Amino acid sequence: MLRKRLNKDLLIFDGGFGSQLQELGMKAGEIPEYYNIEHPETIIDIHHRYLKAGADFITTNTFGANPLKLEQHKYSYQEVILAAIQNAKEAKKIKPDAYIALDIGPIGKLMEPMGTLTFDEVYQSVKQMVELVKEDIDVVLFETMTDIYELKASILAVKECSDLPIFATMTFETNGRSLSGCDPLTMVNVLEGLKVDALGINCSLGPNEMAPIIESILESTSFPVMIQPNAGLPLLEDGQTVYPMKADEFIDAIVPLVKKGIAIVGGCCGTTPEFIQKLKENCPATVTQREVSLLTRVSSGTTTVEFGKHVVVCGERLNPTGKKKLKVALKEERYDELVVEAIKQEQAGAHVLDVNVGLPGIDEPKVMKHVIKLLQEVIQLPLQIDSSNFHAIEEACRYYNGKPLINSVNGKDETMEAVFPVVKKYGGVVIGLALDENGIPPKAEQRFEIAKKIINKAKEYGIDKKDIIIDCLVLTASAQQKEVMETVKAVSMVKTLGVHTVLGVSNVSFGLPNRPLLNKTFLAMAMSAGLDLPIINPLDQELMNTIDAFNVLYNYDRDATNYIQKQAQSQVVLPKQTTSFSLNDVVLHGLKDEVKKATETALKSQDGLAIVNEILIPALDQIGKDYETGKIFLPQLIQSAEASKIAFDVIKQTFKTTKSSKGPVLIATVHGDIHDIGKNIVKVVLESYGYQVIDLGKDVPAKVVLEAYHKHHPKAIGLSALMTTTVVSMEETITLLKQEENMCPIFVGGAVLTEDIAQDIHADYYTKDAMAAVNLLNEIVH
Repeated sequence: MLRKRLNKDLLIFDGGFGSQLQELGMKAGEIPEYYNIEHPETIIDIHHRYLKAGADFITTNTFGANPLKLEQHKYSYQEVILAAIQNAKEAKKIKPDAYIALDIGPIGKLMEPMGTLTFDEVYQSVKQMVELVKEDIDVVLFETMTDIYELKASILAVKECSDLPIFATMTFETNGRSLSGCDPLTMVNVLEGLKVDALGINCSLGPNEMAPIIESILESTSFPVMIQPNAGLPLLEDGQTVYPMKADEFIDAIVPLVKKGIAIVGGCCGTTPEFIQKLKENCPATVTQREVSLLTRVSSGTTTVEFGKHVVVCGERLNPTGKKKLKVALKEERYDELVVEAIKQEQAGAHVLDVNVGLPGIDEPKVMKHVIKLLQEVIQLPLQIDSSNFHAIEEACRYYNGKPLINSVNGKDETMEAVFPVVKKYGGVVIGLALDENGIPPKAEQRFEIAKKIINKAKEYGIDKKDIIIDCLVLTASAQQKEVMETVKAVSMVKTLGVHTVLGVSNVSFGLPNRPLLNKTFLAMAMSAGLDLPIINPLDQELMNTIDAFNVLYNYDRDATNYIQKQAQSQVVLPKQTTSFSLNDVVLHGLKDEVKKATETALKSQDGLAIVNEILIPALDQIGKDYETGKIFLPQLIQSAEASKIAFDVIKQTFKTTKSSKGPVLIATVHGDIHDIGKNIVKVVLESYGYQVIDLGKDVPAKVVLEAYHKHHPKAIGLSALMTTTVVSMEETITLLKQEENMCPIFVGGAVLTEDIAQDIHADYYTKDAMAAVNLLNEIVH
């Protein structure tokens, strides 16, 4: 059985399918998946080549064969996938013990909030594919994934309709981030939580470029790790995209990585059967065993917080308990106030945000899901899903992007039986309250026993104690003064169980004067006893300073680096205590629901052109710098771009004419390429900077681009390609365009493009991403 061999026998995948199809006659612009039906003998031949070279797996030729990508195409996804499976079965006859892997790539559209594709649409698409052939395959392979949220929806689709093993690999850029901003540690944390059978990376990079990324993955997970690099970085020779690395160079680079503990190895673009044969000949037959420290981690889609490295601050201000304004906002569905409050806490230094929407008369599951999705649009921090409503917890966990913190369970059997299956399924970290049917015990020893019960019960559900945090419960000093020290004592005792601890700090001072003083003092006492996660108001600078000081004294903050950086400032500027933002703030944070109102307010005191030049453009420039330096990622970039577009539209209405926009600029994904994510991102960002963008769509023939040039007279033309096989189409399009006199500048981009390839196909400029396109056009378009 495949699962029994994982992390024991080194398993070998096949190599690059596209390069083999090219070698066997596939022309530029042809759709590889159609070969399953039109040229089955070619597909079977490629499978045979890799099997004979030593591959243990047959990867089906179905990378782009999803229902959404193949809608309105020549063949349905069902026809393509069934033909691919039949070809794999035929090929398997020469190696009956080979495993058939259903290959699933990205859907090809941006998910919310970056685009319009929903979580449920991804789920249904993958479910339909897997249900069609689940009896005929041995494993589902997700590869070249760029969005951890899409990958989560896809994994759940497989798990909820089958018991098939799941291998999941993402593709990362040289900066160590995926297109959507996910880093390797976040990928590991989310995929471990979802209990995939193997995880890793593929495509985009060669083995040398992948080395630091794969080493960090090996250090952070005990799960089987998979790697499928390209044969180096691409070049263009004689009109064809080629990968320069030879098989021996590939082996020299990858074998040392394999010996560090990789469990599954293969190749991606440019790797031929020769590469796979040399892998078989040079790699050890068994997996090098690794010792990995199991750490408690929670994640958003882009940010992972590890416990044990410093005190983790959980912001408490998204909980309506005791907050009249928040209660009213929730009842009146004014969720923008929650978003603003979340941003303030993030700015103040919180690491995690508690989210509670529990009020009488509210449909809590519906509201919790909605609020979680709203917060994920603008906040990079992990969220704590806080509810006593089991349905609300499950709904939030399902649509949460990352690995959530779940608050909570307690020592009651019925509560654990309701919540633990959700924690297990969606892979969260759960908070266990040290109370049971008899309430909160007065003594530390009794709370300690409940904590042990929770940990042991969780183990029965397959939940490791690293995914449990115990709340020893804070009682008010005004009513239960002697129990305060019992809480501190319980924290110290629970730490001996090997779990982390959490406390709602401000409860201690309820009903007493000068609450901040009591809170600060109790916080210091609790941290000394082992408190890891204080739930506090991060806008309380005294509390935050206390934590910074503790991190120094406890040797968390090495060389007092963080402390010095904060305290060296002559004056600490706190986030404004307000539920409204300026237009600049609204654009910076991508608050689309507030931007119209903020723009209209700004227009009361400023001229529209002044707002554009003095507020919008500087804000967008700041967003661009933050994106380029890795301070923010693609979701935040797009949110800000969309917000600024709304502001521009409002301002345009005040102008006498609308001819002030820049451009026009023509953009298209070239013929034969049905991937348009990158092109769509460029469109949104260019429009946010005031450019008129004419989008010709995807799979656009060269003559259509030329016709559009004559019709619209653009100031520049942008061409995009994701597939190596369509770089030729891009070159043909450029060649046709440049036959025209005084042709406008042509810029190109896409995953397979480099500066060298852009020059080889005679493009005028290469842009690596959307902001590079903006910077270029700001220079060349007048």
